[in-house]
Amino acid sequence: MIAVMRQRFQGSSIAARAVRSSLLTVGGFGFNQGMRLLSNLVLTRLLFPEAFGLMALVSVFMMGLQQFSDVGTTTAILQSKRGDDEDFLNTAWSIQVLRGAGLALAGAVLAWPMAQFYDEPQLLHMLPVAALSMLIMGFRPTRMDTANRHLLLGRVTLLDMVTQVSGLVVAIGLAWLTGSVWALVISGLVSCVVEVAINWAFLPGAPNRFRWERAARLELVHFGKWIFLSTVCGFFFSQSDKILMGKWLTLDLLGLYNIGYFLAAFPMLLGGMVTRRILIPIYRETPPRESQQNFLRLRRMRLIVTALLMVMVGVLACAGNWLVDVMYDERYLAAGAVTVIIACMQMPQIIVQTYDQAALAAGDSKTFFVLAFARALLMIGCVLTGLETAGLLGALLGIGAAYVLAYPVVVWLARRMGAWDPLHDAIFAGVGLGLGALAGWLNWSVIVALAGLGG
Repeated sequence: MIAVMRQRFQGSSIAARAVRSSLLTVGGFGFNQGMRLLSNLVLTRLLFPEAFGLMALVSVFMMGLQQFSDVGTTTAILQSKRGDDEDFLNTAWSIQVLRGAGLALAGAVLAWPMAQFYDEPQLLHMLPVAALSMLIMGFRPTRMDTANRHLLLGRVTLLDMVTQVSGLVVAIGLAWLTGSVWALVISGLVSCVVEVAINWAFLPGAPNRFRWERAARLELVHFGKWIFLSTVCGFFFSQSDKILMGKWLTLDLLGLYNIGYFLAAFPMLLGGMVTRRILIPIYRETPPRESQQNFLRLRRMRLIVTALLMVMVGVLACAGNWLVDVMYDERYLAAGAVTVIIACMQMPQIIVQTYDQAALAAGDSKTFFVLAFARALLMIGCVLTGLETAGLLGALLGIGAAYVLAYPVVVWLARRMGAWDPLHDAIFAGVGLGLGALAGWLNWSVIVALAGLGG
């Protein structure tokens, strides 16, 4: 048994690298989320609910800037045959730097319209400062993507931990000194500076330099045009809840939603990180369409990943209200019901999360765009309908409805890639229904109470 386990962890095979990288990813994610939770618990006592509502709007703005200009350089490095070529990497890095500078400028220009749209004058000053992070992050070395490409994530994970700790220390220190939401903005900039600096200094490999090779640029643009459209749709899919709630609800309710979502989203964020970092290389090296053996190997991996995520989200669905009651003061108690409902609503998405990257691994960014577009339309429509009919509670239920309605499109993508596994989906659909029913029974009173907020 010991020899078998050692073989699983050692060596350069795709299985050994996948196991090591999965453990590092999960460990790094657990550490980062632990730091975020610690930061959240401390900052909610130093700041006020409206501060987290403001930062939700800032985060939406920053995510929009990033995704409305994403040309897919990271994904291209992960899947391209030239992903280790120095000219290709330097061209990708040059595009990334220019993009970062453009985003910082766009942040300054768009601050005034955003402040007017949400009627929040503080955004006029906060958004240009926050947008400087885009300029800084444009200089991230492609060695980070190379390590991901080859599932060599040990040093990357360690450096990411250093980045998280630095941001946490600065955020808590500034919040204690000032009591201002600016503590969150400034700590975000510090984290970006630290991330770029330490990855330049400590990751092995040749440093990036400016390069503009025509063949590399054409490949990046051809692959990236669909990635750009997909990330625009992905922005609306992942952020339309905050965009619409920021307009429909008060800042304190938006802050409560942000706290509840932060807690409930741990499993789905972990699943997303695992699929992005691990599954693209695995799908690339062992395509499920190539052989039944590859498909069965992916099935085993998919069953393990989904089972672990469902256990995590089930715990949050059943105990989310209790966790909020224990960890937060009375100003944030309504976030407990939000945590319960969001955890339940995310179960359909967790079931299909391991399919998403199959198309990108095959270089089929157009198919991935179709899925992203369908999800975005469904999310906007369902959240908007929910807000109009039942306020905050309706929006939360609308999120779940959008995930369920997107399932046929997910199946279409997965079948094209030879990755669809109906047995896996049926098993975990049953598990999800059981966990959701248990969570509703345990927390029915707080769910009913939430219906009176923001209706």
